[in-house]
Amino acid sequence: MAKNSDSDRLQYGEKIQVYKAAIDKILKWEGKVLEEILQASPAEAVVKQFILADSMFNLTSHHIILNSISQAVLRINNEEALGEARKSISKGFSYLENLVTGYVDAPFSEYEEKVSALDPIDGEQRYRLIRKIGLTIQLFENSYRDNSKWKWTFVEIEGRFAAVTKNILDLKNINANLDHRSPNYEATVYHLRLVKKLLNDAADRYRERYEQATNHINDFQASLNFMNALRRIHIILNETYEAETIKKKLDVWEVKLQGDLNKKQEEKNNKEETA
Repeated sequence: MAKNSDSDRLQYGEKIQVYKAAIDKILKWEGKVLEEILQASPAEAVVKQFILADSMFNLTSHHIILNSISQAVLRINNEEALGEARKSISKGFSYLENLVTGYVDAPFSEYEEKVSALDPIDGEQRYRLIRKIGLTIQLFENSYRDNSKWKWTFVEIEGRFAAVTKNILDLKNINANLDHRSPNYEATVYHLRLVKKLLNDAADRYRERYEQATNHINDFQASLNFMNALRRIHIILNETYEAETIKKKLDVWEVKLQGDLNKKQEEKNNKEETA
């Protein structure tokens, strides 16, 4: 661990004051908005909660800055700041999941009513928030540099991000919004492209974690869920070839999963017989 002089610590304390003040301000504002939501109409509550989610990723950015200053001045990570960054990311996702659910492999009809309540928030605003979240997550993961200890813990964050990115997209009006004359055309095209990428990446990441780290069937099942969610998107868009390609991939993965389940059961039976 790097040794720091009193001068280093003093410099660090001075540099972080403005960001700590900003953090305190956001937290106080959050409490105020949560109280307002209790008294607001359903339509007002939705907008306030959307803004609240946005602010949590601003909060995360401030914690990341605290860590960056610590790295630059003290030459060590500020683990407390990174821990708070992780909490604020989770809180931001929770606010969004309250709005549009965190469902992965689910038909749109199961959360359509919630997405419809977001009508006052247009496609550009939704996509802008999603882009902010993606950048914030990338900066957060980069804060750990090459510390492989945390590598697999990011999988859940990336999975939650993929799910809310999908769920906040208005799939009911997707075809109308993909008409180049729609005011939501550009945001929808980029948002949809990102949804496909994130779902595919999440499936690969959970499968990778299963193969290389945990060997937990839950991770394998999660990868299948994200791949099924991607297939649903292709079906909605009438992308038959892509949907069929994923179906073939899923068939192979499911055979692999069943084989692993059979192997685990066989190993369990053998242990019981020799016990």
